Amino acid sequence: MGLKDVLKKKIDEHRPRIAKLTKEFGDVKLGEVTIGQAIGGARSVKCLVTDISYLDPVEGIRFRGLTIPEVMEKLPKPKGKDYPYVEGFWYFLLTGDVPTMAQAEEVVEDFKKRAQVPQYVIDVLRAMPRDTHPMTMLSAAVVAMQRESKFAKFYAEGFNKMTAWESMYEDSCDLLAKLPEIAAYIYRMKYKGDTPIASDMSLDFGGNFAHMMGIPAPYDDVARMYFVLHSDHESGNVSAHTTHLVASALSDAYYSLSAGLNGLAGPLHGLANQEVLGWIQDVYAKLGGKVPTKEDLKKFLWDTLNSGQVIPGYGHAVLRKTDPRYTSQREYCQKYLPEDELFKVVAMIYDVAPDILMEHGKAKNPWPNVDAQSGVIQWFYGLREYDFYTVLFGVGRAIGVLANITWDRALGYPIERPKSVTTDMLEAAAGIKK
Repeated sequence: MGLKDVLKKKIDEHRPRIAKLTKEFGDVKLGEVTIGQAIGGARSVKCLVTDISYLDPVEGIRFRGLTIPEVMEKLPKPKGKDYPYVEGFWYFLLTGDVPTMAQAEEVVEDFKKRAQVPQYVIDVLRAMPRDTHPMTMLSAAVVAMQRESKFAKFYAEGFNKMTAWESMYEDSCDLLAKLPEIAAYIYRMKYKGDTPIASDMSLDFGGNFAHMMGIPAPYDDVARMYFVLHSDHESGNVSAHTTHLVASALSDAYYSLSAGLNGLAGPLHGLANQEVLGWIQDVYAKLGGKVPTKEDLKKFLWDTLNSGQVIPGYGHAVLRKTDPRYTSQREYCQKYLPEDELFKVVAMIYDVAPDILMEHGKAKNPWPNVDAQSGVIQWFYGLREYDFYTVLFGVGRAIGVLANITWDRALGYPIERPKSVTTDMLEAAAGIKK
């Protein structure tokens, strides 16, 4: 049974659950929304539904119920590699089933058939000024392909709510399969003297991306790991929520993902990894261009906090323990780059920063998040163009958000339209209106 057939079975099983919740339990309260939540970006308001991933404050992200270590262990891997097929992970996010090797390889072959990037997309990229931000290029390339949308054609020819997921699935597969070549082309065109490397159709998603980037093994495993770790993080983050919101208007995957990428490009979202790396390099330089002693590092961190600044890469809106995505990357570094001096600084910060932050007392979560580690790995492998790091994030995040909007259409979720209130209304509710 192929992926699409398994997915159809899953959808048919899931639809009655949503219908029952809506019809019989629609009035059940999930919690009272406060004025602070209304003003503060709807933080912690339980009003989005996804079964793709869940962010536990203690355990961290669970993909379809599995922790990151379980995902890395259970999913099929290319021969001789440490990290799973991205294509098998796509199967897993869509269905909740761990694919067999044969099922993962079937998706690998399916993606190869969909992977060719239209020449007009290359022309669009080449027409853009070379100092254009690479996220602008990625978003433009995605939305330029909207003319290929099978969902848009399906809607124009007569929309059927019960089968809308099928064309959304097709769009999502078509789009996801092309992203490695688009991202690598942007990198080689913009940063490597306009020297693109042709796709190698014998390779999987992660392997082919590393090949087209021109970075030798084990960077292919870095790519697999990075794309899995950055794929999904519940539906409330900006890139996931934006993609869902736009798709709720029955926009196709191209419009929706492009919008989500634009949100990811924001400094408060996808930019954090490059900012953290810059800060780590600054620490390294200011402490003599060498791995500091723990005492020197402690003094530096205290001086940072006492000057009113934060320690970048530490803290998270939801997590209250070390981000498992950080741990996964740390384990990679311990295996492949244990003597790298920047990694040694990162590891030492991890040893001393949590205690300092707890003693300082202002941080709700003194533990590192995913951004505290990821830039160091890219830098080690020669990918030193900060602006491109968010593109890597975007390729990974596409896996999760495209899986989500396929299920959005499968379950017939309506257009998202929250209700606004005025400040006068808030004051009246607070009993302070004159």
